[in-house]
Amino acid sequence: MIEVKPAESGVKAVDVGKNTITVGVDDWRADGTATSVNHPVEKTITATTTHLQFPHVYAYVERVSGDVVAEPSRENDPTTVESGDYVFCADGNVKTFVRFSGPAEISSPRYDTLLVTFPSATEVTIGFQSRVSVPQETITVPSTPSGLATALTHLPSFETETPDRTFPSMRRHPARVETGESVSIPESLVSDRLDTGVTIRTPRSFDCLFPVASLAHYLGATVTVEDRQSVVVETPTREHELATTELGRESADLLSRVFFLDCLVRSAGPYGSEPAEAGLLDDVGIDPDRWYDAGLAARLGRYLDAPFERVIDELPTWHLAMYVDPRPAYVEVLPFLLHNLPTIYLAESEPLEQNERLSRSLDDFYRRRRQVSDPPSVEVIKPNLAAGRMHGWLADGAPIDVFKSIPTAYENRFDYLGRSTDSISVVAVLNDPEMSDEHADAADIYRKRAEELDIDISVREHLTREELADVFEASHDFVHYIGHCEADGLRCADGNLAVSSLSESNTQVFFLNACGSFNEGVELVEQGSVAGAVTFNKVLDSQAARVGTAFARLLIHGFSIEYALQLARRRIMMGKDYTVVGDGTHRLTQSNEVAPSRAVLERRSDGRFSLEYDVYSPEFFGSNYRCKDLGTDHDEARLLGNPTETVVTADELVGFLETADTAVIYDGDIHWSADLRHHFDKE
Repeated sequence: MIEVKPAESGVKAVDVGKNTITVGVDDWRADGTATSVNHPVEKTITATTTHLQFPHVYAYVERVSGDVVAEPSRENDPTTVESGDYVFCADGNVKTFVRFSGPAEISSPRYDTLLVTFPSATEVTIGFQSRVSVPQETITVPSTPSGLATALTHLPSFETETPDRTFPSMRRHPARVETGESVSIPESLVSDRLDTGVTIRTPRSFDCLFPVASLAHYLGATVTVEDRQSVVVETPTREHELATTELGRESADLLSRVFFLDCLVRSAGPYGSEPAEAGLLDDVGIDPDRWYDAGLAARLGRYLDAPFERVIDELPTWHLAMYVDPRPAYVEVLPFLLHNLPTIYLAESEPLEQNERLSRSLDDFYRRRRQVSDPPSVEVIKPNLAAGRMHGWLADGAPIDVFKSIPTAYENRFDYLGRSTDSISVVAVLNDPEMSDEHADAADIYRKRAEELDIDISVREHLTREELADVFEASHDFVHYIGHCEADGLRCADGNLAVSSLSESNTQVFFLNACGSFNEGVELVEQGSVAGAVTFNKVLDSQAARVGTAFARLLIHGFSIEYALQLARRRIMMGKDYTVVGDGTHRLTQSNEVAPSRAVLERRSDGRFSLEYDVYSPEFFGSNYRCKDLGTDHDEARLLGNPTETVVTADELVGFLETADTAVIYDGDIHWSADLRHHFDKE
């Protein structure tokens, strides 16, 4: 469902996930007959106008035949299309397509704007399509290795076999999986399945099937279990064996090889904006024009022969690694994981050494000194981690350095879609008067973004148990609790509230900035929430405030929950005391761009600055981005998650900070670009 409503100087489309795009208009007259925009859309409007204004997102113009004729976001000068029928495609937070008849000019007069201008009033049809993908079908299989193999065979949901399958827009959400006595595959999944010609044969073991799940998903493989000792990936012309002793790593290596080479080869296709990394194909001897139209099995064979080790260091770190206990109960969780295409490893951990939790030796300085009793104790484990930008743990235990995945979180996520396309509801709760600074700063952050994102902010103080229960049980998108947690619950004005006593949680995302709130956070997810930030143990008031305000700002600017906490906890010495429970890849709001950015800044001895600019989101892995805020010399497409690195003068840095709306890591702390600009102005 998409709602289109008037906005200041334009129209605004809002989808079920409360993602929005605003299209600015001039001389707008809503009339005319809708014309097909040649793309799947949920809502169309037709009107006449002399110009349309969009955010500066990736865009291209194609003829109604489907041939791309221009990518204006790549050009510094205006792009002109002559007479003819065209579709302008804007890859924003809500995908937007404009059908029009030329001539027209597409330009970018400011760093944050794309304009489509017509010489006179022209009739246009604008179509909107949500990026939110909801599973429509359910597969039923026995909870056996054979049943899981059958499910993996029918879960791939890519819209093409070409290298364009690397685009996030080409990945629909896989079907749900339920376990039962017999196999039931919806006919639509059988008829729509792309036969890629790839087969994966494994031993009859969950230990082998879970680690190859993402590889099988991307390859669209037929998965079979047999009485064998090794795992084999087959095409019609070759076999490639994966060692079962290191199956997670070998599956991950092959997945990254195929995925990244496809990202580069897709530059030869009709939607192939050539990234800076495309030149790496010369280093591995692959001609994109030859291999773009080859089938996936043929490309796999060619990629296996390529010297990929020559270029792997020039490509992004894999966006998400999941560590999973291969138990039958988690078969039903796999579709939700596969949607983001993580690498999957068997969960292994070790006890946490005493010196890795410095907090245990600082008890005298912690918030406990004001508490009636100590916060709940949580025994923390240390996962054995592989390569990954973000890590999730779907297994028992309370792990550090990863988000604690909870199966119910993934289904809960869909419960919040379509409840309303009204404002994002945020409640800041202050149940600790000594933490009023964090409360005031967080509320100010929400208010600053309120108009831009339709945020409805409510500030509450000194709530009773009944009042706090009402907050969690009511429908809210984010609850930021600032207070204390004890063994029997969250502290309130008249005692403690145990989350287990709630009838349900209707709070989508939360931050329990309280000592030892881990167990209460897990319970909130079990009761209906999607994810939240919590603590393992005792935390200092001052450090809790620093994490809380940074987390609030990052979350409200479109960072996923785990990524927001990763950055926020850099601010303090005791960062390992904070973690995320639930689906850490979930995000509360959209960013100004499709995916949020961050920069790392270091002052050099010559007076200049080293600047690393990065755009990353597990949801949009496979996309390209451009660092437009560094000027045209750096406005080159790069793969999402691969940083742009440069050296800038003090004046160039100030220019960047003026136009960028991004988090900046500088001098051991995290700042916002606008705030940091004022700092350098004073130097």
